[in-house]
Amino acid sequence: MAFAFTDANFKREVLEHDQLTVVDFWAEWCGPCRAIKPVVDELAKEFEGKVKVGKLDVDNNPEVSVNYGITSIPAILFIKGGQVVDKHVGAAPKSVLLKKIQAHM
Repeated sequence: MAFAFTDANFKREVLEHDQLTVVDFWAEWCGPCRAIKPVVDELAKEFEGKVKVGKLDVDNNPEVSVNYGITSIPAILFIKGGQVVDKHVGAAPKSVLLKKIQAHM
C-alpha cells in the first residue's frame, strides 16, 4: 500500500530522502484520483525498498499542496534529492508512470 505523506512528515519522508519519491496529490471527492489509486498502490508494492511511493490528501494537508502550486488533481510529483525531477497532472495509465519512475531511479 502507498505511504501516507502529510504536512507534518513531508520534509522528513520526502525532501530529506535520497531515493526517488513519487507523491500522488489527491482528494477523496476526486473521481480521477480514485481511478488511479490502484495503480499507485501497485507501484508502491512493486518498487518497495527502491522507490518510495505515496499519497498526500490535499484537503487535509494544504501546506505542501500550496508550496508546490498544486491546483489540479491528481497531480503526481517525482522528487529526488529534495528537488522535483518530473511531474504528471491528471490520471495516467501505469505505463506512463512506470516510464517516469524508470527515467529517474
